[in-house]
This record gives sequence, structure tokens and C-alpha cells, in this order.
Amino acid sequence: MQLQYLEIVTTDVDAVCATYAQLHGVTFGAGDPGLGGARTAQLPSGGLLGVRAPMHETETPVVRPYLLVDDIEAATAAAVAAGAEIAHPPMAIPGHGTFAIVIQGGIHHGLWQV
Repeated sequence: MQLQYLEIVTTDVDAVCATYAQLHGVTFGAGDPGLGGARTAQLPSGGLLGVRAPMHETETPVVRPYLLVDDIEAATAAAVAAGAEIAHPPMAIPGHGTFAIVIQGGIHHGLWQV
């Protein structure tokens, strides 16, 4: 199991980025439009940490790990077969890969295919 993207949605992007920079010595870039305006930092595993503001009024703060999968469609189907609900079907993000979000047990789980 490999973490490809760790997404943090918060109402205080600058403070969260500053805390992670101090605690972990990471450097955040400017907002990436393809990732909802998230400011990103490289993870030692080769993945990314992204911190962004909510994209709409009803989006609440969340920490959502996206696990790397070989086949996003098969992984999403397997999650549904295990009882998960699809919150966001697979969608390609140019230059980044394809993601999906499922919810199981009230927890958001991201899937990511590069």
C-alpha cells in the first residue's frame, strides 16, 4: 500500500502549510489549479501532500489519503463491493493521474492511478 496523495482541506491553508513546513521541513509551492488550488509539497515516497481551501460552501475540512492503485475502475468497484459509497467517481486530472473518492464507515478514502 502506497500513499500517492495526502489531501488536507482546511479554512486556514497558510497556517497548516506553515505548521507542516516547520514540523517536517517540507516546502510548499503555489496553488495547483489541477488539484483544486492546493499548495503542494513532495512526500519522501514520491507522492504529494496538498493543502487547499474548501471548493464550495458545503465542503468541510477533511484529511483524505489517496492510495495508489493499478486499476482505478477495478479498485472503485472492489470498494463498492466491500460496502463503500462512491463520493466521486473516477476522474482524470491532466498531468496528475486519475482519482476516485469512496466513503466507508464515515471515512473518506481516496484512490489514485498514475
